[in-house]
Amino acid sequence: MKLSGVLFFPVTPFDAGGALAEDVLAEHVRKGMEHGPGGVFAACGTGEFSALSEDEHARVVRVSTEVVAGRAPVFAGAGGPIGAALNQARAARDAGADGLLLMPPYLAQGPGHGFEAYVRAVAEVLPVIIYQRGSVVLEPETVVRLAEIPGVIGLKDGVGDIDRMQRIVLAVRESHPGFLFFNGLPTAELTMPAYRGIGVHLYSSAVFAFAPEIALAYLNGDERLLTAFYAPLVRLRGKVPGYPVSLVKAGVRLRGLDVGRVRPPLVDVTDEHLAELAELIKIGLDRVAS
Repeated sequence: MKLSGVLFFPVTPFDAGGALAEDVLAEHVRKGMEHGPGGVFAACGTGEFSALSEDEHARVVRVSTEVVAGRAPVFAGAGGPIGAALNQARAARDAGADGLLLMPPYLAQGPGHGFEAYVRAVAEVLPVIIYQRGSVVLEPETVVRLAEIPGVIGLKDGVGDIDRMQRIVLAVRESHPGFLFFNGLPTAELTMPAYRGIGVHLYSSAVFAFAPEIALAYLNGDERLLTAFYAPLVRLRGKVPGYPVSLVKAGVRLRGLDVGRVRPPLVDVTDEHLAELAELIKIGLDRVAS
């Protein structure tokens, strides 16, 4: 499966009563598609995967696949307890998704072959990109074994250990040259110079969800945005736990689409930080236009 360019991770909109707002989601994905993302990842981390019921998850994926309509690959989040992961995978398959971003299992941890069995079970339903973060931190030889499982097509890195990732990339590409790797750190653009240096060129762009103009300008080589926009955004992101999602949702609202609040345990952006975000977006858009 081919992924390219910027990978779009939509937020999940909620209405004033806290219910899933499918019409707003459709508009959000439609607006994103106007800017040509290389892939759409619905009901994933930025989409508050952990806060969705299985029914809501299925509806988010269905709406997203209907709007994308084959113009880009659509991946759905899946993970947590094995039963939930399999239900999410089957619902995503039935909705027409192309693959899954496999989140870490729940608190229970087993030996390496236990995780491999978990991955294998889900990959039997749809192609899987494994998300390395939290409790899932993999050694190169483990990723080589995982790459041999039918249906396992890639690894998203949310750890940020460049030494580990370099060793993983070198080991896997010896036997699986088409295996996908991408940078999945929050505000991934800031670390892309390092990832490109080890041969990883794909990345998830949280900024694309609320300022695709900025995300595409950076993709096309505007390195000025690293200091003018991305570094200050990362500083703002670090002020409150959960802001990697809350700031994105706030950014979408600032750009004119009411996607509602985040669900607990996340918290919404404070007024002070919202003003900082608004100013950063203005700086970024002005830089792109200059």
